[in-house]
Amino acid sequence: MPIDLNEHLKKKQGNQPEPPSPPPKNNTPFKPPLGPNLWQSKKLTSLVVFLIVVALLFLAKPFMVIQSGEIGIKVTAGRYDPIPLQPGIHFFIPLVQDILVIDTRVRTINFSRTEDMGIVGKNQGIFRNDAINVMDSRGLTVSIELTVQYRLNAQTTPQTIATYGLSWEQKIINPVVRDVVRSVVGRYPAEDLPIKRNEIAALINTDINKEVSKLPNAPVQLSSIQLREIVLPTKIKEQIEKVQIARQESERVKYEVEKAKQEAQKAAALAKGEADANRIKAQGVADAIVIEAKAKSAANLSIAQSLTDKLLSLRQIETQGQFNEALKSNKNAQIFLVPGGAVPNIWLDTHNRQKATAATHNK
Repeated sequence: MPIDLNEHLKKKQGNQPEPPSPPPKNNTPFKPPLGPNLWQSKKLTSLVVFLIVVALLFLAKPFMVIQSGEIGIKVTAGRYDPIPLQPGIHFFIPLVQDILVIDTRVRTINFSRTEDMGIVGKNQGIFRNDAINVMDSRGLTVSIELTVQYRLNAQTTPQTIATYGLSWEQKIINPVVRDVVRSVVGRYPAEDLPIKRNEIAALINTDINKEVSKLPNAPVQLSSIQLREIVLPTKIKEQIEKVQIARQESERVKYEVEKAKQEAQKAAALAKGEADANRIKAQGVADAIVIEAKAKSAANLSIAQSLTDKLLSLRQIETQGQFNEALKSNKNAQIFLVPGGAVPNIWLDTHNRQKATAATHNK
């Protein structure tokens, strides 16, 4: 079937887009309509810019976190802000400002001959300085070891760091402690230092506090000052040891003398007590004899007073009657009458030769 060429061209032209309309005659620039591709391109650009800004902020780190026990000092173009920053998060402008973080917790300086105080370093807040060599009152060298604990005054820390720098403790604590120790220890001879240790430690403590309090802006606060050791010269140590040995021997002799004296006093007291006891006992016996004698004397006196003439006559008559009764049964008996008619008379039975012989001898 034959194809109509004109009709085919029309169909082909109908499928093609219409040509753009000519620009207006007022010379306004042509703005093509926004398509979806251009919108996606702008979103991608914004995201890239945001990521770049975040990366710059992360690298620049325009903030600082201050922990407990620390304070911050904001530095603007080299000038320290006098108001310290307290614990928390703080922002600053990079390249123009900075924040110094300063530890305000208790620190320790050990003045010692060797590093015998454990781990030493800034992270632990412990520092070691050489022991303090001091001349005593006679010019002998003595070594003093002590420990000083202190902390920064948080309110005046910006002024302290601005004046002394970050190595402030070596410019404040170290010279003050050394000057005071030399001044105090230099007043005593070396052999007196161990004896007057407590007195010297109290003077060092008082004088260091006094000197630190004179510093402007009160930069530090002292917590404690401990006198750890007094290292004497070898000759002085030997001399002190000899003196101590002699003193101990003297104390021992005194103790023995005192002990012997106490034992002698004890023996004397026992002897005196025993003598007193014997004297009291003898006195008691003598008193008993006296009492007994007085009692007998009183009894005899009472008996003598009761013997009247009539009573004696009565007793004589009674006895004579008994004799008369006895003669009835024993006519050979002998009766010896007491001169004066005393009572009783003596009865002697002559039938009993043994009694009679005894009676004769008794006469």
